[in-house]
Order: sequence, then C-alpha cells, then structure tokens
Amino acid sequence: MMNSSFLNMASIGDFDPLNASIPATKVEITVSFCVLYTQGIGNKEWREFGRTEVIDNTLNPDFVRKFILDYFFEERQNLRFDFRLEKALGGIPGKKCGTIIVKAEELNNCRESVMMQFCGNKLDKKDFFGKSDPFLVFHRSNEDGTFTICHKTEVVKNTLNPVWQAFKIPVRALCNGDYDRTIKVEVYDWDRDGSHDFIGEFSTSYRELSRGQSQFNVYEVINLKKKGKKKKYLNSGTVTLLSFLVDIEVTFLDYIKGGTQINFTVAIDFTASNGNPAQPTSLHYMNPYQLNAYAMALKAVGEIIQDYDSDKMFPALGFGAKLPPDGRVSHEFALNGNPQNPYCAGIEGVMEAYYQSLKSVQLYGPTNFSPVINHVARYAASVKDGSQYFVLLIITDGVISDMAQTKESIVNAACLPMSIIIVGVGPAEFDAMIELDGDEVRISSRGRYAERDIVQFVPFRDYIDRTGNHILSMARLAKDVLAEIPDQFLSYMKTRGIKPSPAPPPYTPPSQPLQTMI
Repeated sequence: MMNSSFLNMASIGDFDPLNASIPATKVEITVSFCVLYTQGIGNKEWREFGRTEVIDNTLNPDFVRKFILDYFFEERQNLRFDFRLEKALGGIPGKKCGTIIVKAEELNNCRESVMMQFCGNKLDKKDFFGKSDPFLVFHRSNEDGTFTICHKTEVVKNTLNPVWQAFKIPVRALCNGDYDRTIKVEVYDWDRDGSHDFIGEFSTSYRELSRGQSQFNVYEVINLKKKGKKKKYLNSGTVTLLSFLVDIEVTFLDYIKGGTQINFTVAIDFTASNGNPAQPTSLHYMNPYQLNAYAMALKAVGEIIQDYDSDKMFPALGFGAKLPPDGRVSHEFALNGNPQNPYCAGIEGVMEAYYQSLKSVQLYGPTNFSPVINHVARYAASVKDGSQYFVLLIITDGVISDMAQTKESIVNAACLPMSIIIVGVGPAEFDAMIELDGDEVRISSRGRYAERDIVQFVPFRDYIDRTGNHILSMARLAKDVLAEIPDQFLSYMKTRGIKPSPAPPPYTPPSQPLQTMI
C-alpha cells in the first residue's frame, strides 16, 4: 500500500505522523521507507530526491536521515512523500491509514557571521624610508586545493605592530561552513604602485579561531623564501587574534516560524481602457477555456502568498469603475460588494469575486493608485510590532492618473510593514511604473525620499511562455515579483529593531497502543 502526502515548502509546518487511531487488533506491518519527490515548475513532473532508511514493525517510524533542499520564498516548492508498506494496516475499513509530520529548519552554518580583530607584532620592515604599511589577506581553501580571496583588511600605515579594525564576515564565505577547512592568511606591506611586498603567511581554521584570544591563536608569520636563505630565520613577526564573536543572522523564515503573518491584498484595475469584458479583445475577457492576464497574475502571486497567512482571508479591491445602483465612480471598492467586510476566502474566493464584479460594475476611469495604497497603509500603520506584514498586489493595464498622490502614498508607506507589487498587463507603455519601482532612483515626494524600496513592478508580457505554457508563465512571474519581498520584509524589521518571536515547540503526537504479530 502507498500513502502520499504533499508539503508546500512555502508553508513549512507540521503534518501529523503515522499515529491515527488504530483499533487494538492483530496487525502485521513493515514500514519499509519513505521516498521524497520534488516537482518541476513547468511540466509538473515528479522526480525522486531521496529516500530514508528502512524501519520495520512500527506505526510511528522516526526516520533519521534528513533531506537538505534550497528554500525559495518566491516559488511554490511542492514535495511528495511516498510510504511503502509491505502489508496493509488491519482494522476497521474506511479508517485513516495515518499521517506524517514534516519538520524543517535552516542550516545554521549558512547563517553564521563572525566578527574578528587581529593585531601584528614585530613584522618585517619593508619600506626603505619607513617601517611597513601592513594589511592581511584571507583566503578560503577550495575542494580542489586552490584558494579564493574572501577578505582584505585595511592598511595600517608606518608600523611593525599594527592593530587592524574588527571586521565581520559570513562563515560560508570564510570556510563554506566547514569548520576544519584551511584558512590561509597572507601579510603584505602596501605599496602605492600596487606591487605590494609579501611579508609572510600562516594557516588556521575556523575551529581554531573559535577558541578566541588565547595562546593557540598567536600565529608565526612565515616567509618560506626568506627561511630558505637564512639559517637563523625564525619568523617575520606574529599575528594575534584579539577577539572572535559569532553572530547568527536572523532570516525571513525565523519571523515566519515565530508567527509573523503575511497579509495579502489585491487591487484590480477596472478602467475602460481594458476593453469590454464581453469581447475577446478585452484584457478582462472571461474565456471559459483559459484564464485572462488579470486572473493569471492574481493566481500566480496569490497562491504562493496565501501559504503565509493562517486564515487565508484576503481583502480584494477594485478601482476605476462605476458602481451600481447609482453609477458613482470608485477607486476603492470591495470586489465582493461588501465594503464593511471585503475579505474573500482564499485565492479561489478572490477569483470568484473578481468574476462577479465584472458582471456588475461598469468599467470607467481614471487610473488612480493612491486610494488602494492608502487603504492597506491604514491597516499596516496599526500593527507595527512585527506580528504582521502587508503585501499589496496591484494589477493594471495603463498609464497612472494620480502620479503625484501615488508617490506621496508610497513614501508614507515605506516606513510601514508593507510592500507593493505592481503587475502591468497588456501592450501599454509602463514608464511611470518603472519610476515607482525605485530600483535606480529612490522615489521621493515633496523633497522627502522613501525610507526604503517597497515597490516591485513587472510587465506580465515579459513572462508569457511562447509555447503557450501558462503554468510556466505564472511561475516565472511569481518568481520575479516575489523575490524582493523577504529582503524588504527584513529591512523593515531590522531598522525597527524587531526580533523574531521564538518558534512554538514542535508537535509531538501521542503514542498509540499496538499489538503486533511477528
């Protein structure tokens, strides 16, 4: 018998392990192993990633082998776990055959940084009219025996006893997370023309350095050429480690594991430039056989974001339409028709509200962004403790009409726990959107610059697959527009000094009685 469970890596959490209520009856069971499969983005093909060891005769196997995968916020990473059982479970027909717990954690050595400070003593004199201008060059050793430069200190002028400034370096850059890998340190005398004079070198490792300031971290600087020429050569001075401080850098996942919620809001352009929704040429055309560009953009981004929101209730807004019954123009209306409660259940609920709005409102104009940005900003302004972060997706087809007001709204929102994604659909020119993106020039309003970059703009046409593979088009779009969200999220938390809350203890299932027949 084979049981399969699925885990979206974007919603890392707990499934349940094989511990369903099994009646006390005679069972013969052998759980052979668990096989992990990963799924491709474009063709959805499942490929085996790895398998666990074999564990026999238990309903609660605790596998030892761990699987190490790269995590990407901007992608939906589907996993499948297949359990191979030699014999079916006995008991009452129709009962569950058990479930599985999947636990995930980040590799700590990829997140460590170390702050170090060194000093030199009695280094060789290299300058004719002075002493030396020494600096250090750190090299990481590679698997093939070569070395790669990973850090250079500043130059300390005219001294044989330099004290270099403390510096911070990621452990992965220093030794690729391998604590015993050789680290080579070269000492040079700086020359203005770039032909720096070699003083000597020494070798160490992260593990040795981690002992901190001690007799073990005083290194003789050796110049092999000089040593070969002089019989009484001892060294070219010494370099001493003064301090060694390890820092674990917090990540986006630390906040998610600590309970931070990502609140997703969508705002859709209902201006007349989109064309009559009843006509196939309209960007809002409801084709019974495939999604239109608005629906594809919404589904692509929403299906990933929704896994970071526990209740999966999303406000869905529209702008640029005349509303029934009086035909008033609105730039901030609820797609579900309920302004007091604009929330929709899941992305499918948002899609349904979007389709219903197309049947009830009249496309009009102009294209104003500031009302929907201010709408989300009001909520973001009320929660600044790090427990919630807000993402607004604006899908539009044309030239913005309230540029000055939108820029002011973005500058104001930049100091809030909030990010804005703008997806342009259709063939229009989107020069104004590029200005809002702020990648090249930070956006400003009335002489005030945005505190941080919170806007990401992309034209959907750049992601459409030429072979007509809409799944691939949507995956490419989501990957690009969501890639900046974790860094934008972290920039807010770090500037505000907000630390992630401790992760709750993992779920431990109760043990189940079992009679076995061996």
